[in-house]
Amino acid sequence: MIKAKKSLGQNFLIDKNIIDKIVNTVSITDNEVLEVGPGTGNLTKQILKKDPSKMYLVEKDTFLAANLKDIIDERVNIFNEDILKFDENLLSKNKIIVFGNLPYNVSTEILSRWITKLKNDYWFSDLILMFQKEVADRIIAQFNTSAYGRLSILANWRLKINKICDISPESFSPRPKIQSSLIHFTPKKNFVDIKDPLNLEKITRVFFSHRRKMLKKPFNQIFNGNTDLLDKFNLDLNLRPQNLDFDTYYKLTIEYEKLRS
Repeated sequence: MIKAKKSLGQNFLIDKNIIDKIVNTVSITDNEVLEVGPGTGNLTKQILKKDPSKMYLVEKDTFLAANLKDIIDERVNIFNEDILKFDENLLSKNKIIVFGNLPYNVSTEILSRWITKLKNDYWFSDLILMFQKEVADRIIAQFNTSAYGRLSILANWRLKINKICDISPESFSPRPKIQSSLIHFTPKKNFVDIKDPLNLEKITRVFFSHRRKMLKKPFNQIFNGNTDLLDKFNLDLNLRPQNLDFDTYYKLTIEYEKLRS
């Protein structure tokens, strides 16, 4: 029996009903697939039954990566690497479907990295990813809610987001102490043209580091009390960061880039 490593945030998916739900989210047949953190290969085996043209597995754990060789065929390439250091753009010229039971301790870092490194075109057609439910709630949050923040704004910039279902701890081995959620992301064709996504990260970091304070302090920190901007966006500095919608943050980022150019 393979023992999960706590240091790598490993919880292996064992629920066949959930696995079936995941593989039926999109049409896999004749498409290329990347699975992040395949672990013991329970999801991998079901994906292969759907006849992808190629499959790429990125598994950080050396022991698990070696074990996966027993369940794969010639369509599959295994990379014993850390996904946070892996260049997905080198895999294929075709759009890839991505599946991932992401380690909870790095899930937000993985998603943020993929978004901030996007070019105008997308290297994937779909992301079907599992997160800790609390993180998923932040990703899908809308403005004027307590969960709304940096992650919601970043994810919604380039991606359409659809929550598929919640997943109970009983679906994993070992059982985590918290619930998980499955989210399906697809690329947005139309999005606000921000030159450098790291600027969006900076704007949201500054604003949401004062989540419970009014907008006045972060706005002045970034824009030095620019009254023209206040008028342009009809901003009320007595509001709080969670009261501004997605588009306002994207447009403020563009204004910030203009000031720096």
